[in-house]
Formats: sequence, C-alpha cells, structure tokens
Amino acid sequence: MPYALFPRLGAFALATLPLAVHAQTTAATTPIASDLDPVVVTATLAPRTANQSLSSVTVLDEAAFRRQDPTSVTDLLRGQPGVDVSSNGSFGKNASLYLRGTGSAQNVLLIDGIRLRSATSGGAAWGSLDPRLFERAEIVRGPRGSLFGADAIGGVVQLFTHEPDEANGPQPRLSFGGGSFGTARASAGLSGVEGGTRYSFAASHFNTDGEPVRRGGDDKGYDNTTALARVSHVFDSGVEAGALALRARGNNEYDGGENDFVQQVAGVYVDTPVVEGWRSRLTLSEARDESDNVDEFGDSTFDTNIRTARWQNTFSVGMHEFIAGVEQSEDRIDSTIDYDETSRDNTAAFTQALFDFAPFTLQTSARFDHNESYGDEVTGSVALGFDLDAHHTLRASFGTAFNAPTYNQLYYPNFGNPDLDSETSETFEIGARGQYATLFWDAALYQTDIDNLIAGQGEQFNVPTSRIRGAELSGGVEQGGWTVAAALTYTDPENRATGNRLTNRATQSLRLDVDRELGEYSVGGSWIAQNHRYRDAANEDRLAGYGLVNLRAGWQFAPMWTARVTLENALDQDYVTTRSFDGADYINAGRAAFLSVNFGQ
Repeated sequence: MPYALFPRLGAFALATLPLAVHAQTTAATTPIASDLDPVVVTATLAPRTANQSLSSVTVLDEAAFRRQDPTSVTDLLRGQPGVDVSSNGSFGKNASLYLRGTGSAQNVLLIDGIRLRSATSGGAAWGSLDPRLFERAEIVRGPRGSLFGADAIGGVVQLFTHEPDEANGPQPRLSFGGGSFGTARASAGLSGVEGGTRYSFAASHFNTDGEPVRRGGDDKGYDNTTALARVSHVFDSGVEAGALALRARGNNEYDGGENDFVQQVAGVYVDTPVVEGWRSRLTLSEARDESDNVDEFGDSTFDTNIRTARWQNTFSVGMHEFIAGVEQSEDRIDSTIDYDETSRDNTAAFTQALFDFAPFTLQTSARFDHNESYGDEVTGSVALGFDLDAHHTLRASFGTAFNAPTYNQLYYPNFGNPDLDSETSETFEIGARGQYATLFWDAALYQTDIDNLIAGQGEQFNVPTSRIRGAELSGGVEQGGWTVAAALTYTDPENRATGNRLTNRATQSLRLDVDRELGEYSVGGSWIAQNHRYRDAANEDRLAGYGLVNLRAGWQFAPMWTARVTLENALDQDYVTTRSFDGADYINAGRAAFLSVNFGQ
C-alpha cells in the first residue's frame, strides 16, 4: 500500500494502549506464548506473540530484571538489539537512548501505556526511573507513528509495573541492600487479586554519594524515592475500571549544579463491552516532567504537563481484529525561560486492521494528527508476514513517522528556531524469525530515510536528508538451567549532505547475557561492547569504543528469600559516551559491587 493511498482519517482513530497487559483481552485469537515467544502489546496495541507481531521486538521479562538487579533502567537496555545509550555519567545523570540510530526525541517511552517525556527537551528522563518498580520491558524497533503519533521514528520502549498473580493470593515483595559509592537502596511492594479487584502497590528509595562525572572532579550524588499504586475492578456486567499513579521524586547532582526532579504518570480508564466482539475504552491520563535547577547559569525551572484523553474501540470479526479511536492531548510548560509559546494541543484519529489469512498475516494502520504548532501529519504502515512452516516466519514492512520540534528547538532563547520543519521518515524492513521449543533467532535488515532531521549544537536547523541503514541479529536459548541471550547490531546513520556519521551514535554493538541455575544458586554475566562514535558533525571529535563485563550471583538461602551480588564494570573499564560543550569527558562509574537481600522476588 503506497503512502499516498493512506486516507486522512476523520472518524476513525487512535487505539489507546492499556494501563497494563492484563487489560488487553480483546484479541480475536488467543496467542500461545512461551518464555522465548512472549505475548507483547506495544507492537500492535493488541496481544500478539513476538513472532505474530511482525515486528522487531525484544522483551525483558521479570526473570531478567531479577537476575541482573540493575541500578538503572539504561543498564538493562544498553546493547539490546538496535539500542545505544549515552550518558553524562552514572547514577541518575542525563542519559539519551538511541533506537536504530534515532535520537531520544525520536522514540517513545511508555509506562503502562502512558507516555512520559519532556516537552522542552523532547526526550525521556531515563536516569530518574527506578528499575525495581518494573518487572517487564518491551522494545519495539521501527516506526510506530501510525500508532503513537509524533516522535516514534526509531521505535517505542514500554515499561510495565508488577502484575499480580491470581493463583497465589497476595504477594508481598521486599528488597534492601547497597554497595559501592555509598549506595543504599530499598523497595517494598504488595500485589494480588481479591474477587474482581486487582491491585499493586510499591515504593522504593535509592541513594548514592556517586562518582565524579569529570576527571578529577567531586562525587556527584543522586537520590530517588518512588511510589506506585494501581487498582482495577471487573464488574459483573463485564465493565472494567482502573487507575494508575506512579511518582518519582529526588535530587540529582550534575556537572556544574544540581536539580530537584519529579517524574509522574497517572491515569484512569473504563473498558466496556458494547456487544459481542466490540469493546470500548476511554482513558484519561497525565504525565509530568518537572525540574528545578541550581547551577552556574543561575536558577531555572522546567515543568512539563501532558494531559491526554483517548477513546478506543476494538472489533473482533472471526480471525481478524480492527481498532479505531480518537485522541486529544495538550502539552503545557511552566518555566523560568521565556518561551514564545507555552502550550499546544494535538487532535488525532487512528485506525488499525489485523488480518489473519494463515499462513499469511497482514497488518495495516494509519493516523492523522492536527497540531496547532506544526500543522497536519498523516502516517501509516503496512506489514506482511508469511509462515514458512510451524517454526519459521518471514516478514516485510513499510512505515512512515514524524517528529515534532520541541519547545527548546523552537523557542529557547538564542538557541531555538521557530521556522523549523517537522522531521518525517520512511522505513523499509525485511526480517525472519525462527521459533523452536528451547531457542529462537531473529534477523532484520532496514533502511530509514529522514527528511528535515533537526540538528545543531547552537542554533537549530533542518538537515535536508539523512539515511540510516542497519542490520540486527538476536537470539536466545533456555535449556538445562542455562539462559542465554545474544544481540549483534550494525547501524549506519549518515548525513546525506556531508556523508558523515550522525553524532553520538556507535555503528556496531554486541551484547551477550549468560546465566546458569544451579539449584539454590545462580551465576551469570553480561558482556557489552560498542565501537567508537563522534561527538561532532564533522566527525573529528572521536570517542573510543568500549567493552563492559558485568558479573552476578544469587543464593536462595530460605524459602522466598534470596541474596544477590552484582559486580558492574568488573574490569574497571574507563569509558566515555559523550562530552560536555567545553570538550571535557563525561566519565562513567568504574568497578562497583552491590549486595541485595530479597523476599518474594
């Protein structure tokens, strides 16, 4: 289906992502999942196994979170297929996540279906998220503009909070520990199901003296306190209603100053069966990104408030499924910086069709966005899958997406450019997946062409054309107590006008995770390697590649009780992924050891 044929939709529109995986129960067919072919909802807004999603998708499940016991979400994501991370130091410092060579402002972060980002910078505050409040992550690579609107050029990362287990009654969780750099952390949670009511409550605290972010500098500390509440109830009529609230608050010391921050998502929804085969869902949500800064440039405040109303309708017709809905959202900022504009509204309409003509599968989607700041955008996608046999699937897809300029890019004094155009992209992808009882492999080749890429370390400007080509190969094995996951990524992000590599992107990465269960004990490790990257557009300021080795061990010393030890950067690698504007390296933490004692997890 060529792009020109995608209709400008009016009455059909956005299908809302649920607040939790369990709410997505309207698929025409029930996917049969396994640990190596898990059910995902981010790729198609409906439950499909990774193989059925016709997408390049990676799932980090509860076992991976538990085994690796990371101090940051980016530690889990770094080196996954198509994922690159750069940061201004460790422990809460500013971090950027690149999906398939696209920047932080060109991909989407969701927490239980609610988008979290800064309207001023465009990216998500990855460093402010405590991984102990989450049990699962889905990384979907490739354009998702027709499902999520602006910014989903490179892909979508969704984090899920703990899901109660219906079979085992109330489940308490407790964890406490600490380690290097004066680090202490603790968390507690309770989840369960009582009648038709599901609930999950949790809280966590993380505090560290930190490490210097410049050579010879002072330690830069960080603390974070997070609370979560999620409740839903299914009535006898089949109507389901629920609410979610997650709030993280803390202080972060960075190069030249410190800031007090708040990251918050909240939402309520009602899901109603209208007639057989038709469910309707209304979701109201709010996301906040707030920062009060004290630094060498003076005091400043950046508060972002994003409010969204979405109405989704899901129709099941035999083996096929259709989704249509509308979305209204408002970005609002309150800042000490004098922006020319402080709010903008976006109205969207969205539709998707999932056809199952076994052994062929066809997925199409389209979305129309009208924004008072950057005008109208139409995006769409089409994907075709073919099952060669019970174990092998071929897929091909084409999708478009766009990225709206941020408030900083448009209006920041002496920096912004109000004449910027939106970035638009077209992506072609072919892939294949092999799925077996104890292992899987997945391979993909893609090309993304971006018009009007926004760039500039001073005043912002549009780069006429950029091209990102890439290849990804990943796989996993679970057998005989062994769990192995491997990912190999090649990315070629090129400014077509100059032929140079886009800044801050590595082109090659490798990640290998190996874990072994030995009765009451477990051991494991991760090896993450990336090649060099360039800090400047001229490709003259080169940052060396690096290799990290992380080790871990666990001991179940009593029923429901475990102790875990992690040794991050075990070889004490001195590595840098970005530099400051004055050319100083932002260094990451060296060797660090952590111990935790855990109950119920």
